[in-house]
Amino acid sequence: MPRPGLARLQATVPSLIEAACRLGYAARGAVYLSMGVLALLAALDRLPRASGAGEAIEAWARWPIGLALIAAVGLGLVFFAVWRGLQSVCDADGHGTTPKAWAVRAGQLLSGLVYGALALSAFELLDGLEDVREADETGEMRAAAARVLALPGGDRLLLAAGLVVLAFGIGNLIQGALQDFGKRLRCAPAVCARVVPLARLGYAARGLAILPLGYFLCQAGLAARASPARSWADALQALEAQPFGSTLLAAIALGLTAFGLFGLAEAWFRVIKPAEAISA
Repeated sequence: MPRPGLARLQATVPSLIEAACRLGYAARGAVYLSMGVLALLAALDRLPRASGAGEAIEAWARWPIGLALIAAVGLGLVFFAVWRGLQSVCDADGHGTTPKAWAVRAGQLLSGLVYGALALSAFELLDGLEDVREADETGEMRAAAARVLALPGGDRLLLAAGLVVLAFGIGNLIQGALQDFGKRLRCAPAVCARVVPLARLGYAARGLAILPLGYFLCQAGLAARASPARSWADALQALEAQPFGSTLLAAIALGLTAFGLFGLAEAWFRVIKPAEAISA
């Protein structure tokens, strides 16, 4: 028979994990909400350009509560990255082991790595706030591409990375159209009826915003040069450069805002089963 202290610990740990996961979903929602608003301002010519995720977080540094917000979101993104790892490795969502399930779980693992890197960027920003600078995400992307190109077969690796990003973007478009988002939410039907359209619009917009990023990486791999690589902000600007680009960017901005709002809704309503994940 387990000791009382151990039993309490076993009952408390899943609750703590669930709370951390919900903070993670809220942090992701806050980042996309900020990106969407900044992209909309750029589409309306209120800002010179759209912003990527890192730039959106950096914009908070100029707010009175910016330090606290960046720290909270950075911590939340760490929790979200860990939860993505549990979803992928331990199958916390119960997807199974079919080919489709492995594809979903691989996407969750990739997502965890991306959000982990974004959390690191947030903490690096906190460390250097005494000299806040404009984020150079394009320079960072090209530097990363150059490091990949320096590896044996680096051009093929970079091309493969671009194809993965393109597949991720297409996957988001498919999710927005076909996924049953309501099944992982614990909310009243009337509430779900309002939340699910945010998810559909948000995933579709994120997919469209990601596609140019993958295209630029593929270009860099095919040319074996780092210069074609672009940041996510540049990908959004590339969309604005198309015919009716400002309208397109505004539509995507509204979609990213919807994705952010859906993230905040997920933080409250999503079904999270940490006990199953840690016992897997």
